[in-house]
Amino acid sequence: MKHLILAIENKALELGFLDIGFAPVHFLEEEARNLENWLKRDYHGEMSYMENHFEMRTDPAKLVEGAKTIISLSYNYFTDKDFPEDQFKISKYAYGRDYHKVVKKKLLLLFEYIKELVGDINGRCFVDSAPVMDKVWAEKSGLGWIGKNTNLISKGKGSFFFLGEIILDYDFKSEIKPKTDHCGTCTRCIDYCPTEAIIAPYVVDGSKCISYLTIELKDEIIPQEFKGKMDNWIFGCDVCQDVCPWNRFSHQHTEEQFEPKFDLLGFTRKDWDELNEETFTKYFGGSPLSRTKYEGLKRNIRFMNLE
Repeated sequence: MKHLILAIENKALELGFLDIGFAPVHFLEEEARNLENWLKRDYHGEMSYMENHFEMRTDPAKLVEGAKTIISLSYNYFTDKDFPEDQFKISKYAYGRDYHKVVKKKLLLLFEYIKELVGDINGRCFVDSAPVMDKVWAEKSGLGWIGKNTNLISKGKGSFFFLGEIILDYDFKSEIKPKTDHCGTCTRCIDYCPTEAIIAPYVVDGSKCISYLTIELKDEIIPQEFKGKMDNWIFGCDVCQDVCPWNRFSHQHTEEQFEPKFDLLGFTRKDWDELNEETFTKYFGGSPLSRTKYEGLKRNIRFMNLE
């Protein structure tokens, strides 16, 4: 079994994954209680999909019949290229091609490789596209710990990475890795959050998060209580990761598809203000920004201009 796992780990690294871990499938009893309490407090805002498929979120066997193992993988997207502080900003993960497409293709290739090794097995691949508690399973597989900003953090790799999973009905005889939290007494993510969305260590009120306000919230107007607090972010937000000391270990990604298709970082406020739908489609079609659509992005820009 060790040789089998080593072969899969090597293949994952060959495909460009940052890290890989294995965990046995089981019902997430503690996490189910935590999620239920989080939903009851309306911390999910208008993300009603978080209320759906509760059983699937807490029991992967509901997603893949006979599931025995979850393979968690991380994929680096860190770049040291940033927008000037006085310009509008978008999150690093959105600079290039939509990560769902990039990472999902790699997962499927790895899944095919696993089937070549172990034979006819059933499984499914996920990249932030199904009710899977990805950070929980990544932590249980040893990829890192869930920090005070509720992001998964790796001691040697930081937190600027995507997570994906392969859920299989094959038993790799894996074990839950011991949870090791290395946040210590640090509260930088809490102290620097522009909208005070991290209301306590390990608890985020999603309805106050800039990523939620600029992407998930579909209202025509962003609530006025956040005026002057958006820190020039028009799509997503990286603040709690930028200030995290563990991200001094992040290193430049090597994924060409995550590079901007044009001089994105040279875009000025004037460029964003004058952005029309045709140019939006040309520059951002197939990128994460397509999720908020043209009108959603323009709404965010208008709100920033009120500050």
